[in-house]
Amino acid sequence: MQPREEAVSALRRIAFLLERAREDTYKVKAYRAAAAALGRLSEEEVETRVTAGTLKELDGIGATTATVITQAARGEVPDRLRTTEEAYGGPLTSSGQAVREGLRGDLHSHSDWSDGGSPIEEMARTAAELGHDYLVLTDHSPRLTIANGLSVERLTRQLGIVDAINEQFDGEQSPFRLLKGIEVDILDHGALDQTDEMLAQLDVRVASVHSKLAMDAVLMTRRMVTAVENPFTNVLGHCTGRLMGGGRGRREESQFDARTVFEACAAHDVAVEINSRPERRDPPTRLIELAMEVGCLFSIDSDAHAPGQLDLQVYGCERAEELGIDPDRIVNTWPRDRLLAWATPRV
Repeated sequence: MQPREEAVSALRRIAFLLERAREDTYKVKAYRAAAAALGRLSEEEVETRVTAGTLKELDGIGATTATVITQAARGEVPDRLRTTEEAYGGPLTSSGQAVREGLRGDLHSHSDWSDGGSPIEEMARTAAELGHDYLVLTDHSPRLTIANGLSVERLTRQLGIVDAINEQFDGEQSPFRLLKGIEVDILDHGALDQTDEMLAQLDVRVASVHSKLAMDAVLMTRRMVTAVENPFTNVLGHCTGRLMGGGRGRREESQFDARTVFEACAAHDVAVEINSRPERRDPPTRLIELAMEVGCLFSIDSDAHAPGQLDLQVYGCERAEELGIDPDRIVNTWPRDRLLAWATPRV
């Protein structure tokens, strides 16, 4: 690689590892910003600035990132990269690798269009680098204003961005595809928080409850079953809504008749998501076992809000391996054509 490419690669790798370790966002932004700033320069300008020591004159590059760039451009392994690899570069789990190797993609991810931290293209590039054949972009729907949910107009613009990114992959003769999706809010009475016209334009739809999580169990059951019965729903996202700690604190599970909900999922060919975020681990093990008994499909998803978090998927894979889920019941082990055929709306 050329010096600029070496430096950009080093900066992106440091950012990836920090995100993977779920470090504070502010620690990551400097490396992503520096990589973006460097990407706008020619190789010649990078070499000139490295030699002259003027990298810090550029917006987005500070003392620490300038040192990383300088060392990488000179063919050295940057000190910061070495220490970050030592701290965070090892395996995240002791098992689950066999399931992870069988996955073709990830059906739940976010970009900076809603509450993610990175541009769509960076999420797509990282997914491709991790060996995925596809990634579904599932930014939030309009009602979730706290997460900058997408209106019809913004989602329409986003679909054009996805087309443009896929044209780039076509030009590179890459098998990877970014798929059009949404994490659509399940409204109080079970309706989906987006128009049918927009939902019909998408490839995959994850439906999740984000509000009134302490709703009466009978009402919550009815709410979730109504959403599952909607012909546009493909995946039931993080079904209990629990949080087990971390930066967002703790939250108890929503109460509902899980057997009734999972029987609806099985009847309507809707996958139950195994959300891989460590602070979620949703569903709990007893509910995954119930969903297996009922005959549900599953989707093992990262729910990534940053590129490095795409690697969190292995936590869900570890749980699936421990429970002995048949890989063919995991929809994101399927080739893209089979996945898209399954996700076609039942209308």
